Amino acid sequence: MILINLLPHREAARKKRQDIFNASLGASALAGGLVAGVIFLWLQGQISSQEGLNNLLTQEIRKLDAQIKDISALEAEIAALRARQQAVENLQADRNMPVHLLSELTRQFPEGVFITSMRQDNQLISLQGTAQSQERVSELLRNLAYHSSWFTKPELIEIVAANVTLGKEQRRVANFTVRVRMLRASEVQKPAASGGAGPAPAAPAKP
Repeated sequence: MILINLLPHREAARKKRQDIFNASLGASALAGGLVAGVIFLWLQGQISSQEGLNNLLTQEIRKLDAQIKDISALEAEIAALRARQQAVENLQADRNMPVHLLSELTRQFPEGVFITSMRQDNQLISLQGTAQSQERVSELLRNLAYHSSWFTKPELIEIVAANVTLGKEQRRVANFTVRVRMLRASEVQKPAASGGAGPAPAAPAKP
């Protein structure tokens, strides 16, 4: 007996292939979703781990900041204590400065030079006086610069020629203003303790 298939076999085959394609597409989508889910969970774990590490680092940084603030406060307190200690030492050393000042000026003033006014501003000494000649003023500057361990950087501010009357005679003199820096006792002792020859003096100003 001969059997004849009258059904549309081409459409049935096409439908079967379509069903197979849809099934494979769904399986691929499901597999892709599973892979994406696994990757997402792995990334979330990495992010959580990094956030935990970041939080730990933040806490440690805060602790270090607090320690740095404590150290800065201690350093500031130490600096203040040192400053007060230095101030006390300077005050103790400066008690004898007027004695050294007058004694040293007496030794360094050449003959024919007289002081008419003296003013002290901290360590700066301003001297006004009269000299028999400008050469005497130059000698005074040299003495203060090179022959004194208590004075440094003498500077001639002003020198003016004038006439004075001595009895019936008139003599020409030089009125001068000199400024010089007086060293503290600690500054004078430091070069001596280190074997030095004292502070390097400044060259005297020329009248």
